[in-house]
Amino acid sequence: MKGFDINPGLVAGKLKGFISADVSAKGFSKVVLGLSGGLDSTVVAYLSVSALGRENLIGVMMPYGNLSPEALDHAGKIAGRLRIKTEIIDIKPMIDAYFEKISASCDLRRGNKMARERMSILYDFSQKHNALVIGTSNRTEILLGYGTVHGDCACAINPVGGLYKTQLRKLARYLGVPSYILKKPPSADLWQGQTDENEIGYAYGDIDRLLFSMIDRKMNDRKLVTEGFDKIFIEDIKNRVRRNKFKSRLPLVAKI
Repeated sequence: MKGFDINPGLVAGKLKGFISADVSAKGFSKVVLGLSGGLDSTVVAYLSVSALGRENLIGVMMPYGNLSPEALDHAGKIAGRLRIKTEIIDIKPMIDAYFEKISASCDLRRGNKMARERMSILYDFSQKHNALVIGTSNRTEILLGYGTVHGDCACAINPVGGLYKTQLRKLARYLGVPSYILKKPPSADLWQGQTDENEIGYAYGDIDRLLFSMIDRKMNDRKLVTEGFDKIFIEDIKNRVRRNKFKSRLPLVAKI
């Protein structure tokens, strides 16, 4: 698609410069990263090591018990490849203690609680290590509102928020991210069998093509249909973008 393709070498250079400059401008030298074993956090880890040096990245792995041993294994392998400092915190005791008192009848409530618990740990470790929390949400997730407010949406700096998931995958291949990360279905590991695309209901490739056409190329519905997009798909994604804009904005403060 015209305008959608990226030059990964150029993008990588700009993002490394962004990380180095913004971390320094905020008065820090280190960043702390939630290392999940997924594509997004792996790309951010590679970029951070290149921009700041491996000694200035702390990777925190936060499994929920044995919910996803593969994810923990992959995160550990990435940490080993990059030779970064890591810490492992099992969030199961905290989550289970809460829901023993407050019953939850749906996976979404538990998933949101897990995402926020992980972010609270990252901010505690940011204080411990005098480091900024570096974010991993991509442009697709941000536009769709596919994230948890004060959970994975929170961070002090986000180098990949301007890249669609498909573009991020191309950048990952350029950076040398291993195939076991590139090939597995994206998942936040919030409950057994959860994957991003199953939860959203569409493939990332299709979503990215539509979002780019709709937002970056500013196509109206009629033009989108002529480009081959289904009307129901268009309306659903438009509604998601509209409904979830508040997640990527600062709280509105009343003026007195």
